[in-house]
Amino acid sequence: MSTLLEEIQAYQEQFRQKAPQEKQRLMAQATNELAASDGAKGLSVGDEAPRFTLPSASGQSVSLEELLQDGPVIVTFYRGGWCPYCNLELRAYQREVEKIEAKGATIVAISPETPDQSLSTQEKNDLAFQVLSDVDNVVARQFDLVFGMPDYLIDVYKASGLDVAGHNGNEDWQLPKPATFIIQPSGKVSFADVPADYTKRTDPLTIIEAL
Repeated sequence: MSTLLEEIQAYQEQFRQKAPQEKQRLMAQATNELAASDGAKGLSVGDEAPRFTLPSASGQSVSLEELLQDGPVIVTFYRGGWCPYCNLELRAYQREVEKIEAKGATIVAISPETPDQSLSTQEKNDLAFQVLSDVDNVVARQFDLVFGMPDYLIDVYKASGLDVAGHNGNEDWQLPKPATFIIQPSGKVSFADVPADYTKRTDPLTIIEAL
């Protein structure tokens, strides 16, 4: 079985071989600009996690407060079901969900997609854990993860047929960084990974060790 990082490397190799050079250049430029910016640094270890309640893909309200009563909670933010790296990551977590639960932890995945889109992401990836809908990035903003996409990158996405606005139900073209946190029952963050590069993801095995 491949690890998540191996799967990402394989996808990146495909992308480098197939995608037009100008598209690759512009996407790399946007990533570098985001890494150099002062915004969206994300919460750090020791910070108090914002309490939130969000709708699941099936329309139920899911509260962090309630989840923490059962043990640590892994909160992973992803960009959307249109993002291949996000789908690889979500499937990798699904492969390890029994080990996560054996550690007494719960995992929830959060994106700015509408509940309908979240449901299709959950079904497409056959996920047994909760996929939550954070429309308008309200919770992602509380975790300090949200950034606006530059106009040239929006043009690249539109030209590629990626309807981010349609998935998110708005026209703001804002996304969260793909961050992962472990939140302890006390409400404190005990693990935080907030990459500026959307192709970088936390391997679930790293999370399981951190638990």
